Amino acid sequence: MKKTLSDAARDPRSLTLNILIGALSLLVAFLAYSLLDRHFLRPPVDTVRQGAGSSTVIQLDVLNGCGVAGAATQFRDYLRARGFDVVEMRNYRSYDVQRSLVVDRTGSKENAEKVAYALGIDRSQIVQQINPDYFVDVSVVIGKDYKSLKPSE
Repeated sequence: MKKTLSDAARDPRSLTLNILIGALSLLVAFLAYSLLDRHFLRPPVDTVRQGAGSSTVIQLDVLNGCGVAGAATQFRDYLRARGFDVVEMRNYRSYDVQRSLVVDRTGSKENAEKVAYALGIDRSQIVQQINPDYFVDVSVVIGKDYKSLKPSE
C-alpha cells in the first residue's frame, strides 16, 4: 500500500524530525547572530589598566557636558556593560561642550584610547590633564555630539 502525503505528515517520526530540524535551525541562527554581534557590532574592548604594574580595570568618571538629562546615565550604563569601572557620574562645569572628550588623568594615554575606542570617540578628542587629586584614570565629558557615539547607535 502506498503512503499519501497526509499519512506521512501524521507519522510521529516525521513530526519529531521536523521539530528537531526547526530547533536546530533556531540554534544556528542564534549562534550566527551572537558571532556577528561579538565580533562586528560590539567587538570586545580591553578594559585592563595600563601602567603602574596594575592589572585592575580602568576606572573613570562620566561628566555631562551637553545638558541633556539622562545622557551621562546612558553612557555610564554602556561603559559598565562593556567592563569599565565607572566610579562617578556628575555634571561638567558647563553644558556647552560641542564634541565629547576623553581626558587622561594619570599620564597613561593607552587607558584613554581604550575608553575612546569603546565609545567611538575620535583619538583627536583625547586630552591629557594629569591631576594627582583625581582618583580615576580617565574622565569622559559627554558633548552635544552624544547621539553619534556608540551607546546611541
